Amino acid sequence: MTTDRAAATLDWAAVVQERAAQKVTALANRVGGAFLHATVDGRYTPVEGEWWTSGFWPGMLWLVYQRTRDERLAALARQAEDELEQLLLDDRFYELHHDVGFQFIPTSLANYKITGNTNARRRSVLAASLLMGRFNVAGNFFEAWNGERRRGMSIIDTMMNLPLLFWTAEETHQPRFRHMAEAHAQMAQQQFVRPDGTTNHIVRFNQETGEPIEPLGGQGYAPDSTWSRGQSWALYGFTLAYRYTGKTTYLNTARLVADNFVAALPKEGVPPWDFRVPDVETAPRDSSAGAVAASGLLELAFLLPENEGEPYRQSGIKLLDALNEHCATWDQPEQDALLLHATGKLPENQNIDVSLIYGDYYFLEALGKLNGITQTCW
Repeated sequence: MTTDRAAATLDWAAVVQERAAQKVTALANRVGGAFLHATVDGRYTPVEGEWWTSGFWPGMLWLVYQRTRDERLAALARQAEDELEQLLLDDRFYELHHDVGFQFIPTSLANYKITGNTNARRRSVLAASLLMGRFNVAGNFFEAWNGERRRGMSIIDTMMNLPLLFWTAEETHQPRFRHMAEAHAQMAQQQFVRPDGTTNHIVRFNQETGEPIEPLGGQGYAPDSTWSRGQSWALYGFTLAYRYTGKTTYLNTARLVADNFVAALPKEGVPPWDFRVPDVETAPRDSSAGAVAASGLLELAFLLPENEGEPYRQSGIKLLDALNEHCATWDQPEQDALLLHATGKLPENQNIDVSLIYGDYYFLEALGKLNGITQTCW
């Protein structure tokens, strides 16, 4: 990249990040340290702490804090974290599942990495220990959810929860956390990532034998389709597995998935909710998939030599530019979110063409990477 081009990118990213920080601060004035998920008529409404997205709004507060050092935002993030800890201590413990990573990485682990808070460290290790308890040794997978109907199901999203285990292994010098994370990642390479770099969302296993039974469509169009957000979870998740282990097998998988994701993007740059849905040009978009992928692509670029990483960096920037052009809400004060046009669960007709808090989170995180924040909570 030329010096002038790099400077222009940094200038653009700084302007967009400042706009995002202003919106986050305004939302903090309204919702405080609440837990958020999706918008209704442009407004985020609080959800219960046990919901899997509960870590992302506090995580956004930490992201803006890293830029502004606004102690009020840090206080709100810590308030939310204190509430999340109660999930580990009361009967709601039984409702927690594989997404404890999404709940405690952007909150407790972010807090510990930024401030060194020892309570945040303890909570992170405790959440990792809970996740370890979901490991099925017969099939080398983490079971995703609770309840009889969902027994034996594992999902691609879990790749983004594994950093909690990788970090805990390093922090506590207990390699068993890493061993289980790697066992799941290796299983996912075989059962979730197809030879062309597309991904399954759900695979059901026999709980007793560990044998895979069938892939399921889940939040995608069909069992053999490519749910775009699942693709982005895989892209970022395998990138992080490589960052923690240095093993090229995970790097190769991350690049395979990334190359497929980028090649499948439509001309406007915002991914459809599923890359293999009929009439893909008119299908609902999912800005959250684009935001996750953008942050993952930038992370991948950091880990590669410049000549190999630059194409991924440019792809991440193009995604952010597309999201900024087609989905951003800078001139819409009636919108709480940073990004419009996300899709939650289309097969169940839930949260279609709304804003999703994790889309906002990863968009903000990716902007931070372009502005020099290279150490994230993951």
